[in-house]
Amino acid sequence: MTGPSRRDARGTVRTIRHTARQLGTRRIRWLLVIYGLVFLVCFGQLTRIQVVDAHDLADRSIAQRARTIDLAATRGRLYDRDGDVLATSVQSATVYADPRAFRDGETPSGEPVPAAGDPGEVARELAGLTGVDAGELEARLRSDAHFVYVDRQLDWEVGQQIEQLQLPGIGVISEPERVYPNSSLAGQVVGFTDIDGQGLQGLEVQYDQLLRGRPGQLAVEQAPGGLDIASGLRELVPSEAGTDLVLTLDREIQHAAERAAADVIEEYSAKGAGVMVMEVGTGDVLAMASAPTYDPNERSSADPEHWRNRTVTDVFEPGSTQKALTMAAAIEEGVVTPDTRLRVGESINVGGKSFTDAYSHDLEEWSLTDVVERSSNVGTIMVAEELGQQRLDDYLRGFGYGRSLGLGFPGESAGLLMPVDQWWQTSLPTIAIGHGVGVSLLHMANSYATLANDGVSVQPRVVRGTVGEDGRLTPATAPAEERVVSPGTAQQVRGMLESAVSGERATGQRAQVAGYRVAGKTGTARKPNDGARGYSSEYVATFVGFAPVENPELVVAVMVDEPRPFYGGIVAAPVFSEVMGAALAQRRVAPDSASGTLVQAIDAAAADRAAAAEGPGTEPDDPGSLPAGTPADQSPAVEEEDPASD
Repeated sequence: MTGPSRRDARGTVRTIRHTARQLGTRRIRWLLVIYGLVFLVCFGQLTRIQVVDAHDLADRSIAQRARTIDLAATRGRLYDRDGDVLATSVQSATVYADPRAFRDGETPSGEPVPAAGDPGEVARELAGLTGVDAGELEARLRSDAHFVYVDRQLDWEVGQQIEQLQLPGIGVISEPERVYPNSSLAGQVVGFTDIDGQGLQGLEVQYDQLLRGRPGQLAVEQAPGGLDIASGLRELVPSEAGTDLVLTLDREIQHAAERAAADVIEEYSAKGAGVMVMEVGTGDVLAMASAPTYDPNERSSADPEHWRNRTVTDVFEPGSTQKALTMAAAIEEGVVTPDTRLRVGESINVGGKSFTDAYSHDLEEWSLTDVVERSSNVGTIMVAEELGQQRLDDYLRGFGYGRSLGLGFPGESAGLLMPVDQWWQTSLPTIAIGHGVGVSLLHMANSYATLANDGVSVQPRVVRGTVGEDGRLTPATAPAEERVVSPGTAQQVRGMLESAVSGERATGQRAQVAGYRVAGKTGTARKPNDGARGYSSEYVATFVGFAPVENPELVVAVMVDEPRPFYGGIVAAPVFSEVMGAALAQRRVAPDSASGTLVQAIDAAAADRAAAAEGPGTEPDDPGSLPAGTPADQSPAVEEEDPASD
C-alpha cells in the first residue's frame, strides 16, 4: 500500500504543479495582452497628440497664451521754415485688458482654471484713474474677446500708476499721441489725425504716407490669469518713425495774419476772412490764415465748418482786383500802350447790357493808370473790347485762373473760368472787371506774385523739404516756372497798382505801409446766390498787393466774407497794411531809402470816399441770352442794371 500511495501523491503534486504553471502562463499572457493594449492606446494617443492633432493643439495652446500688440509708429513732425514745431508726437499711456482673465478657463490639458479677478472690482479701480464709467469698463472686461482697450493716450504718469496696481488681465503700453504745441496757430493748414495717427485734415492727410512711418508689433505669452510669462515668448518688431516735414510757413507771419483775420471779423461783423502771404520769386507760402479758426488739440468741440482752409477751398469773384490782369494782357498784346488815352464816360453798353462806373463823372480823357487808380469799370471794358475774348481767356489761364495751381492741398479749388465757346455776349465785359469768374485767395495771390516777379509765374508750395535721420534738410523739388507776360509789361502794371494805393483818387489808400512803397488793388464783389441765378445782397471785400514796389519781396492777399460795410478799400486794405508791415519786419526787408517814400497821415474821410468808388457788382450774364459773337440785333433785350459793377 505504501508504494502505490506515494506514487499517486507524487502524480497529484505533479498535476497541481503543471496546472499552476499553465495558469501562470495564461495570466502572464493576459497581462501581456492587457499591457500591449494599454501601450497601443497610449501610443495611439501620443501619435494623435504629437502627429495627427499636433498643429491644432499647438495653435490652441498659443491662442491661450499668446498676445500680439500693435505698436504705433512715431509720426513725423511738422516744422515751420525756421524750425519751430507746429505738430509733434509725445508718448502717452494706453491701457488694455484681456477679458479671458475674468472668466473661468482651462489649461491645454483640460484642467479648470478659475478667473484671475473680478471684473467689477477691477473696473471700479480703473474708473477713478481713467475717467471712463465703471459700468462701461466692466462691460468691456466681460466681453467675449481677447483684447480690448480700457483707455487710450492717457498721461504717462497715470499709466504708471495703473501699472503699479498689477491688476489681473490689465496691461499698459506706450503709444504716441499727436499734439499741436501752438494750439490754433495754422490749424487749418496743419490739420489733424485720428486717435490711431491717421491723417484726416490739412497737411496731415496730404502727406500721411510720408508722416505715418511703419508700425511695429510686440508678441508676448501670458498665463491664464493674464500675467506675462517671464520665460515665455517675447518678440519685438520695432516701429519705424515717420519723416519730418519742414514747411514754408513762417510762424510769426502766420500769427500776424491770423490775428488780423480775427480782428477784421469782429470789427466788421463778417462771416469769415482769409489772409495769404507769399514770397515773390520762390512760390513759398509764408502764411495761410482762415478765420474763424479752431484748436486741433480740441477739435471735437469745434465747428467742422472751421476746419477748412478757406484760402484754398473757398471760391469768390475777384472783382476789381482782376483789372490789373486785364491791363497786363492788353499791354502785352500791344492793343494799348503806356501813352494810350481813353475817353471814358459814365457807362458803356455791350451786348444790350449797360455797365457803369460806381460814381458819376463826365466824359473825360484818362490814361490807363487813371483807369486802374479810379477802378473804372467802363475804362477797363473799353480796353478788354480791344483785346478780345480769346486773348483775355488765354492770359487769365496763364495767370492761373480755371485750374489747380498744384499746391496739392486737400480741397484745393481750381476756381471757375468757362471756356470761350461758352461765353455770352456780355461775358467779355463781365469777366474783364472780375465777375462771372471764380477764384480762391491762392489764385489771387499767385497772379499778383507773377506781376511782382517780372511776369514769371512760380508754382506755389507749402513744403520746403524733409528732414532725414541725420537731421539735415533735403530740399523739395524746385517749383515749376512759366513766363506769362514780359518784364516791361509787369513793370508798367506795377506802376499802375502803386497809383491805386498812393494816388489822390486811389481806392486803396488805407493799404499804405509806413516806410515802404506799396502796390495793390481793391475789390468789392457781390456774392452769387447759392443754388440760384443772380446775386445775393451780400459781398466779398478783397485787397491784394505787394511791396516794396521797386524790388517786390512779399505778396499779401486778403478776403473778407460778408462784412458791414463791404468796400474792399475800407475793410480789406487795412488788413493788408497790418499784415504786410508785420511780414516785412519779420523778413527784415529794409525800408525804402528815398526821402519821399514815408507815408504821411492819411485823410480817413477822403480815403473812405475814394474806396466807395467801387460799387456792387453788375448781375452776371443771362443764361438765356445768345452766345458771344451773336449780332446785337439778334440778342434779346436786357434790362439795364442800376448797380454799377465793381
